Amino acid sequence: MKLNELAPAIGSAPKKKRIARGPGSGKGKMAGRGIKGQKSRSGVAINAYEGGQMPLYQRLPKRGFNKPNRKEWAVVNLGQLQKFIDAGKLEAGDIDEDALVASGLVRRKLDGVRILAKGELTSKVALKVAGASRSAVDAVEKAGGSIETKTPQAATE
Repeated sequence: MKLNELAPAIGSAPKKKRIARGPGSGKGKMAGRGIKGQKSRSGVAINAYEGGQMPLYQRLPKRGFNKPNRKEWAVVNLGQLQKFIDAGKLEAGDIDEDALVASGLVRRKLDGVRILAKGELTSKVALKVAGASRSAVDAVEKAGGSIETKTPQAATE
């Protein structure tokens, strides 16, 4: 047996239908595309069209609402803040949003920095940020520090 004599088992690999190769092929002349129109041309696909069947995007339920003017916060956890203070990247004391960006703790401010209570804070810090969770405010005050927020407390919850 030689490489050029290899062939698949009979019936295991049916011959490919050669479309638009004359009337004897069974798919000659218009190649099964009908007469004229967008779908008879090459390189055209009608997006999301499912042959008259209700398209998937219309069959699925629509839920919820995306607020167009929602705020996007840069989030900082108290544990991360403490880690940066311990590493010497942040000075314990007065910390504002610009200092958080400069230290690398926050990449960019977005609509403001928001402090969350995950983790432990042991340093006394005075934070000046856009918002904070109620539990984060309690944790900072427990450590002897303070948080000053730009927005009212109820609005940032």
